[in-house]
This record gives sequence, structure tokens and C-alpha cells, in this order.
Amino acid sequence: MATRGARGFGQYDGVARALERVGDRWALLIVRDLLVGPRRYGDLKAGLPRIPTNILSDRLKELQESGVVRRVPSVRGGYELTALGRGLEPVVIALARWGWSVLGEPAEGETVTHDALAVGLRAAFRADAAASLPPTEYVLHVGDVSVSAIVVGGTLDVVPVGPGALQQPRRRSAFEPVPSAVLELQLEPVALRGVLAGDAAGTGAVVLAGDAELLARFGLTFRIEPAGPSNDASSAVAA
Repeated sequence: MATRGARGFGQYDGVARALERVGDRWALLIVRDLLVGPRRYGDLKAGLPRIPTNILSDRLKELQESGVVRRVPSVRGGYELTALGRGLEPVVIALARWGWSVLGEPAEGETVTHDALAVGLRAAFRADAAASLPPTEYVLHVGDVSVSAIVVGGTLDVVPVGPGALQQPRRRSAFEPVPSAVLELQLEPVALRGVLAGDAAGTGAVVLAGDAELLARFGLTFRIEPAGPSNDASSAVAA
């Protein structure tokens, strides 16, 4: 019988076992960044500037031991997700969607990174709505980071771009139509929540390329509704 020592929750349960593997602080943020693509140790540290170097080393070791992360043989100091680790993608995307819905205002010193922005757009993507829309490329410049999101039918391919971005290969099939329509937006990090909530016009976002029709198309394609007050909680208080 496997033993997990003092760190285990003592429960034979899927949630408990998942948290034993990836529930420590910073672990899922490492997984989030590796979902965008393989990263060197220094890349991960740059993308998570507040993580102490010893904690990053410990988390990478633990994630390797759990079978979630492995070294990239062809890249010195490189890490990538295993098949088991990539299985966490829907979990991370769902968590990102929930987190964006309750995000609130940014605290002092909080930033948006390339990888966080890429995963945020994945979380906001509405494939059903996009399936009936023309192929479109959306380029977002949020503070100092940028991503390019190509939407063809109900598929999304989003990668970091621009200075400081770690280039990743496009996953879009070469046989799919290349989007001729491009919407390019410049906005501050504080405005991103409003843009993803469908209020790009009221956030101060600057349209660098494209028109009102493409801005409306973005709102149909990417949307995370802000969480409102809980009716159940209100009812319980009233009772």
C-alpha cells in the first residue's frame, strides 16, 4: 500500500489525491505556464517573479515525482508537461474561468504575464459562438505583454507574441483558412476584466486595427460573466 506520510490528507478520494499532487502553493501556476509551452527554469522564474527560487526548485521536483512534469531532453534546463500533466488543462481552464469571474480590482504590484493572458483567453473562449463566425485574428496588448489569438470555426490557437514572449509553434492546421480580419486592442491590465466581460467600449481599450463589428465579434467569442451576489446566501440571511 502506498504511503504519503504527513503530507497526505488521509482520505481515499480523488480530490484529496489531486491536491496531494498539485495542491501546494505555486504548483498550478507552474502547470498553467507549461500549458502554453515548454519552459526553462529561468523562464518559469521570470513568469512567476514572486516565487522564491528554492520553492520553484522544490515544486518542479515534486511535480516530476508526481508524473506531472518532465525534463525536456533537447533543452538544457527545460521542463514540459507529461500526458498526465496535460490532462490538467480542463481543470486549470475551469479554475481560471471561475477566478476571472470573481477577480475584483488588481492589488498593488499585480501584473499580467504572457502565459496568464494566453490561458485567460482560453478560459474565456466560447467555441459554440465562434463556430458560426468568420475566421479572425485577435491581437491583445495588455500592459507590456501581447498575445495573438486565431479563431477558425470553433477552434482557438493563442500564443504569446512581441518582445519578451517565448515563441511557440502554432497548432492550427495548415489547411484551415487564414483569417483576413484582424482586431488589435491596446489596454491596461485593470481593463482586461471588463473587456472579457463584454464591455470593451467602456474600459478605455484602444482599437489599433479593426472596427466596431470586429469588437462586437470579440465580445461574442470571448466572454466571462462576472459573478454576482449569491441569491442563496441572500435568502439565507433574509430567513
